[in-house]
Amino acid sequence: MLNRFLRGVALHGIALSLVVANAQTPPSDQHLDHGARKMMKSPDAAFAVKAAQGGLAEVKLGRLAAEKGSSAEVKAFGRQMVDDYGKANEHLKSVAESEGMTLPSDVNGKQQAMYDRLSKLSGDEFDSAYVKGMIMDHQEDIKDFKKESQSGTDEKIKSFAAQTLPVVEEHLDKLKAIQPKLSGSSR
Repeated sequence: MLNRFLRGVALHGIALSLVVANAQTPPSDQHLDHGARKMMKSPDAAFAVKAAQGGLAEVKLGRLAAEKGSSAEVKAFGRQMVDDYGKANEHLKSVAESEGMTLPSDVNGKQQAMYDRLSKLSGDEFDSAYVKGMIMDHQEDIKDFKKESQSGTDEKIKSFAAQTLPVVEEHLDKLKAIQPKLSGSSR
C-alpha cells in the first residue's frame, strides 16, 4: 500500500514538473523544434511577419478604397490591391508554412488605426488621404523588400521578396501617377 502511494506521488511529481516546464516555454513556441524557434527570431522571419501584416492591410484598405473612393482611379487601384496582395499573401503563407512559420492573421495596431481614420473620410478627402498613405507605405515596403531580396538568408523568403518587389514598385508608380490628378491632394 505504501509503495503504491509513493509511486502515485512520484508520478504526480513528474507530471507536475512537465506542466511547469511547459509553462516556462512561450506558448507560440511550444509546437516548434529548436531550429524553427531560431527561425522565428531571424531577420527573415521578422520580414515575413511584417510583410504578412502589410499584405493584409493592403487588402483591407484596398477593399475600403474600392468601396469609398470617389475617383475611378482610386477605386480601380483599391481593387488591384485586393487582387495583387491577395495573391502575394497566399504565396507568402505557403512559403512560411514550408519553413514551419505561422504568420499573423490580422493587421497591426498602426494599420488598424489608419483603416479607422480612413473609414471616417469620404469623397476627395478620402482619395487624397488614401493615396498619400499608400505612397508612404509603399516607399517603406520597397526598402524592406529590397533589403530582404539582397541580404536575406532564408532562400525561400528572399525569393518571395525578390519576386514581389517589382509589383510593389509598380504600385508606387501608379500611386504617383494618380496623386496629381486628385483634387485637394497635398503632395
